Parts: sequence; structure tokens; C-alpha cells
Amino acid sequence: MNARLLRLMAAGLMFGSVAAVPAVAVAHGDVTPQAVDTTGLDKLGADWREANPYRGNGRAVEIGSSAFNQNCARCHGLGAVSGGIAPDLRFLEKGDAGDEWFKERVINGSIRNGVTYMPKFGEALGQEALWAIRTWLETVHED
Repeated sequence: MNARLLRLMAAGLMFGSVAAVPAVAVAHGDVTPQAVDTTGLDKLGADWREANPYRGNGRAVEIGSSAFNQNCARCHGLGAVSGGIAPDLRFLEKGDAGDEWFKERVINGSIRNGVTYMPKFGEALGQEALWAIRTWLETVHED
């Protein structure tokens, strides 16, 4: 962290307000993916599916809710209600069209101008956990 940023953060703490710290997204630092127990879900193998194979699966919804809170909520918000740091995933398109975007993003992450906005989660969590998250996201979808 650079000295200017540290001074701004200290000033915000001294005055009892983080409002004094302009748009600092500390949440996008090093993130260690938390393991997800996918017991009860069909194993999907090494090759990524093109569409969500767990759509409508109650066990996947349960696992996906927990996995989202462990790995995604710090940026995308509890219940997928974003506070503005990252996209609000309740508005992610349902069905196969949304699956395509979701798959691309969780496998490749989001890196712009050398800055990691979202790490690559594909290898770290595996497709069972990530498709379970996608299954849960569809239960909180809003138009």
C-alpha cells in the first residue's frame, strides 16, 4: 500500500468515518478461496459443462448458498445484493445465456489493466461448487 493511501485511511479512522477514505476497495486484495463440500452432487468430471447441470436441484441450492457466502459475498454482497464494489448477481440472466457469462467469469476471473477485480475460481473451487453457486443465484434472481 502506498503512503498516501495509508494516510487517507488513518485520517478516516481518526475522524471516525470511512467516508474520508475515497473509494478504497480493500476487499479486492489477496483472496483465498474457501473449500466447498459438494457431497450429494453428481460429479461432473474435468471438462466444464456448457450449461448448469444442477438447475432446479435443491441440494445444489443449499451448497451454492453456503459457497457464495464463503467465497463471493465479500465483493458481491450478502444475498448477492451488491453494495457497488462488484456486479449485483441477482440481475444475471437466467438460463443458458447467463450460464455462458458465469462460466467464463468464474474460470477466467476479471483482470483489467493488470488489476485483478475478481480472481480465477475455476480450478480452486471446481465446477461442482461453482455450478452450485449459479444454481443458488437463480433462486435470488430479479428482473
